[in-house]
Parts: sequence; structure tokens; C-alpha cells
Amino acid sequence: MGKKNKRTAEHKERVAAKQSKKASQKENKTKSKGRDADSDVEDADLDAILAQYAEEQAKFLKVTEVVSGPPSPRSSATVLASPSNRNELLVFGGEYFDGNLATFYNNLFVYLIDRGEWREVTSPNSPLPRSGHAWCRGGNTGGVYLFGGEFSSPKQGTFYHYNDFWYLDPVTREWSRIETKGKGPPARSGHRMTYFKNYIILFGGFQDTSQQTKYLQDLWVYDCSRFTWFNPTLSTASMKPDPRSSFSFLPHESGAVLYGGYSRVKTTTGAGGKQAKGGFQRMTLKPMVHQDTWFLRITPPESDAPATTPPTVRWERRKKPANSPNPPRAGSTMAYHKGRGIMFGGVYDIELSEEGIDSEFFDTLFAWNTERNRFFPLSLRRPRAPGKKQLANQTMKSKDRSKADEEELLQNLKALEEKGGISSLDDEDMQIETPKTEESTEPEKPAVVRFEMPHRRFNAQLAVQDDTLFIFGGTFEKGDREFTFNDMYSIDLVKLDGVKEVFYKEPENWHLLNEDESDEDEMDEDEDEGEDEDEEEAESIDTSSPAPTEVTVPSVTREMEQLDVEEQDTGSSANDRRPLPRPFESLREFFNRTSEDWQKILMETMKEKGHTPEQGVKELRKQAFALAEEKWWDSREEIMALEDEQEAAGIGEVVSISDRGDNMGGAGRRR
Repeated sequence: MGKKNKRTAEHKERVAAKQSKKASQKENKTKSKGRDADSDVEDADLDAILAQYAEEQAKFLKVTEVVSGPPSPRSSATVLASPSNRNELLVFGGEYFDGNLATFYNNLFVYLIDRGEWREVTSPNSPLPRSGHAWCRGGNTGGVYLFGGEFSSPKQGTFYHYNDFWYLDPVTREWSRIETKGKGPPARSGHRMTYFKNYIILFGGFQDTSQQTKYLQDLWVYDCSRFTWFNPTLSTASMKPDPRSSFSFLPHESGAVLYGGYSRVKTTTGAGGKQAKGGFQRMTLKPMVHQDTWFLRITPPESDAPATTPPTVRWERRKKPANSPNPPRAGSTMAYHKGRGIMFGGVYDIELSEEGIDSEFFDTLFAWNTERNRFFPLSLRRPRAPGKKQLANQTMKSKDRSKADEEELLQNLKALEEKGGISSLDDEDMQIETPKTEESTEPEKPAVVRFEMPHRRFNAQLAVQDDTLFIFGGTFEKGDREFTFNDMYSIDLVKLDGVKEVFYKEPENWHLLNEDESDEDEMDEDEDEGEDEDEEEAESIDTSSPAPTEVTVPSVTREMEQLDVEEQDTGSSANDRRPLPRPFESLREFFNRTSEDWQKILMETMKEKGHTPEQGVKELRKQAFALAEEKWWDSREEIMALEDEQEAAGIGEVVSISDRGDNMGGAGRRR
């Protein structure tokens, strides 16, 4: 990914905008200096780090499986219903970022559904730690197949994309790396995989250069019986999905179906980044949440065809699904269940500005019928209240049970008296026998069942095993903070009779959930007080001097335009102190990096014109943003030429992102 403080691909473009309003410029400088001093960008050797992981992995002499607790909190892991045992769920990999360091995992967890028991599996040949990978069951051939993913240095200064391919035997828990014939898919993250007969189908995802994220639209088909990857060639006239990541990819009896996803697309905008029909227009990249549907039709080769003959594939675009979730949301995940997809969660970004992002998170559950191409909301059903006859029967049974218990107690007391009385019994015998009876008759702790969906989140991992949906983990944001959930729930998709809590551990920083609101209120109060003081000062000045008959202070924008004209007339471009944007730097990233400079230029310009600034902090910041936006657009042609040169340089697997890390929130970047 373009920046490694992240959780899913689409989150990358958003995190740069999530600069907290309450963070002062001094704090930002301090954090930036701390990153420069402590950064591991230059020192981190990912090859050495991964070699050390491999060496530690080799110390395991055999596959071992021990009873353990639930997995530790993590994001971008994968969850799958075991194809060989209807009583098991499989969990692999993932990462956790604590605000300072990132930890990647490669442990395999098995959840025994009927026992409610977790087991951790260690193996000498397990894949190296990763997140953002994809896996799926092997269809007719059985087993589980895994491809790709990513890994980063602890401080996420450098990162690595995998292009390795693995097979997991869900019975023996043994991993084996697959050495395929010929060329396979390039390294990537955020892709999706599904199965069709004896084929594994892989599509999309993303790769990173040091400056941008490149979304992919290549299709790969793996023949499990011939151990060969095919990259079907499609004609230029044939339709195919746009590049994307984080989409839903489900199996179908004739191939596979694809829905949604996320990418950034080129769009034409007018001044200020708004759509314009006429006048001056510019090209820019815009985040896009896809809502389209595609059907991939696969026709296997004839039985007598040569082994190198690939299957025939064709993409068919379908209409937009009826009753699709509104508003469109990113980070909503889907699991396959009997010809339909079960979707949960997601996030919708309401507003993007120089101030940050307002997001709406969801906890709704949908079923997508792939044949009818229609979404149906799924709602929990509360149990019906018992009628009068049922209540009367329950009361009679309760009375009969109490009477029987009382009679049994009297009989036991009578038997003890015949043996010599209770006082003659040994106290030690009483202490030993009584607990044994209590332990054998103590009922199991009932499971927690709720009639409300789990907390709103995005990027939750879903799996369906034997008509039961399991929801594992996910992420929630509040202000500039991100919370990684450490929980799992199950829902009976037939009865929909509540949400069963498999396990729940409160996120480590959950107590800070409501702290942002109080801090923002304090900041707003301080700003309001400052504005009130400015108004009082202005009123005192107005009373001591005659009121002007017309406005004599020109707008700041007009002043800057005059200043630009003067500089252009003199031809002294070297004296232009205004910051320049960097290649692949968005307007928001440019302003976050240079906002202090633009405010200084704004103040100096007003002083040179002999005007005393009377605007509040918010107004000055808006005017500074307008100046930065104008400079960003004026420099687009020159910067885009540099971008084209860097794009032509290709994509590397190991990337340094130290220049871009300052604008990222530590909690995550991917959705």
C-alpha cells in the first residue's frame, strides 16, 4: 500500500484527511521530528526480518495443536469455514497497530464450534507473517488455498508484498508451498479469491509504488489438477470490471459473481474540485466506492484438449442490484451462503474537507440474492411472548418440581437420622462429598444472546458454517482514533433469533471513545471565546472612530491575485516563497503539509497592504486553504509530467514511504 499506517486499501486516501482539529501546529512539529529521529526507514532490512521469522519458524519440528484462548486483536486477517469439518472455523494472519508499532501474525487458529474451544496451531512450514492476503476453499479438490498479502517493518517505514501461493490441509493442519508451472500472479494485497469446480479464481487488488497505489484488474485462474496458473487474454472490445480492491467475490455454479469494491478514478472537475459542465476543467483522482455487479462465466476445456489449454472466460456486466445498501459504503464484507451473499457493516464518508472526515458506520445485515441480483435486509426476530396457557403450564411444572425436590430432601434427612444423625457424620466427609455433588450438577454458563447487531464497524471478517454466520473483529473510528475490535459473534441465518456472543474483549483504548467529543467541545468553546473577544475589540474600535461609508479592505483572494501579477511582471519566480506540491500528493496532503506556511504568507500579505487581520482562526484557515488550492491546481501540468515519469519507472515490492508517512494517521489506512 502507498502508506503503511493502514488497515485496507481505500483507507489510505482517507487517513491523510483525518488531521485532528484540536492538534496544534507545535504538536505536529514535535511528532514530525520524532518520526525523523526514530524512523526505521533507513535501518529496516525486510529481507533480514523475514529471514529471522523463517529461522524461528523452522524451530518447530512438527505440527502442534494446543488449546488456547481466542486470537489477539488484529485486522486484515482471514476467516474461513473449514471445508473438511462442519464443526470448525479457521483464522489466519492479520496485523495490529498500537499507534507506534505494527505486529504481523502467521499463527493459525481453529475454533471448535460445538465445544466453544479455541486451538492454536504451530507448524515448521507456515507462511510468513502477513495481512491483506486472500484465501478460499479448493472446490472439488478440497483443502484451502492462500495467495499474497503484505508485511511491513515495525514502524511501517518500509513494506513488502508477497506473491507466494500456499495450500493448507485442514485435517492435518499442515501447510505446503505450491511451486506452480509457468508464470503466476504478481505480488499484491486487497485481492479476492473464490473457487469453481477444480479452479481457483483470483482478481484485482493493488500494488504500491513509493508515491501511489495502483489498482489492478487482472484475472488469474489456477488449475488445481494441472498445477498451472492461466492469465486469460480478453479482447480489447470485451467488457471487464474496472480496477479495484476490497470487493466481494462469490462462487457460482457457472463461474463467479463480483460486487462492489473500492478504487480511485480519474475525473474532470472545475475550480475548487467541484463538477463543472463548462469553463476551465482539470483532471484529478477521486475515491470511488463501486456498486456494479459482474458475472464471470467459465467454460472448462474439452477433456481431450492439451494440458496447456486454458478455460474460456467471459465477463458479463449485470444491472445495478436492486435495493442495494444506501448510502454506498466501503469496508462492507460478504460471506457465501447457499447461492447468496451475506453482507455486514461498512462505512460512508460524509464530508471531506481540510478539516478532516465525518464518517457514518453501519451495523446492518443484508442478503444478496445472486440470481435475482437483489439485496434483502435481514432483521433479528425476538422470541414470541408465551400465552396464558403456556404460562399456566410453566407455573404448574415449577410447583411440581419444587414439591418433588422438597420430598427428596426429607427422604435424605430421614436416611441420615437412621444412620446416627447428622452430628455423627464426619465433617471431612461432608466437605468432600458436598462439593462433588455441586460440581456434577452445576449447569454450564449460558451464552450471552442479544437482540441487537454487534457494534458498528467496517472490515469485519465473515464466514458461514452450517447455516450459522460468524462475525470476527473489525474496525471503528471516532475522530482521529481507530479501535480494533477483539470479539466474535454468531447468528443463525435460518432462525435469526438473536446474536450469540462467542467471545468479547474490550478494545485496549475503548475508554477514549468519548474523549474526542469533550475535547472538541472545549476547542469550540475556546474558539468561540476568541471570536467573541475579537468582536468586542472590533466594537470598541468602531465606537471610537467614524464608521466607513464603504468597504475599504479588499478580499484576501484579490490581494493574492495582485501579488501574483506583480511577481509575474517582474519575472522573479525565484522569489516565489509559496510551497510547491509533490508528485502524487493530493490537495489535502499538500495543505496538511504546508498549512502553516500559507497562513504566514496570508498574514504577511495583509500587513504589506496595510490591513489588520480581523478574521477568526477558522476563517484564516479557510482562506489559507483557498490559496493552497489555487497553487496546487496551477502546478498540476508540471507535477503530472513528473508523475508520468515515475509511473513509467514501474512498481517495486519493497518501498520506502518516509516522505509520505507524516500525513498518515497511525491507526490505519486501508478499508
